[in-house]
Amino acid sequence: QVQLVESGGGLVQPGGSLRLSCAASGFTLNNYPIGWFRQAPGKEREGVSCISSSDGSTYYADSVKGRFTISRDNAKNTVYLLINSLKPEDTAVYYCAAERKMTTVQAMCSTSPSYEYDYWGQGTQVTVSA
Repeated sequence: QVQLVESGGGLVQPGGSLRLSCAASGFTLNNYPIGWFRQAPGKEREGVSCISSSDGSTYYADSVKGRFTISRDNAKNTVYLLINSLKPEDTAVYYCAAERKMTTVQAMCSTSPSYEYDYWGQGTQVTVSA
C-alpha cells in the first residue's frame, strides 16, 4: 500500500519541542521532494518546510525560520521536522506530502492551498498551549 504516515504530534507548552515523522510505504521517499504543511482551524494550508530529493536543499517559511529543521533519513524512508521554540500560533494539523515533478523546494512549498500532491498523509495534530 502506497502511503505517507505522519506521527509525533501532541500537546506541548510554549517554548517546547517536537519531532514530527513522515514515513513512506510502498515507494522510495528519497526519489521525491518532500514538504511539510500545516493547517490551522479557519486558515488556509501553509507550506512550512520542504526538502529536495537531489541536493538536500531546503526551504522554510518565514514564520518558522530558525525554529524548524527538516531532514531525511533515506535508510528509514522517513522525513523529519524538528520543531523548536513552539508558539501557540504553531497549533495546527501538520501534513507531509510528496510530489515527484516539483523541481525546486520553493515550488514544492508554495503551491496554492487547493493543490493536490501525488502523496499526502493523514496529518498529526500539534497543539501548543500552557
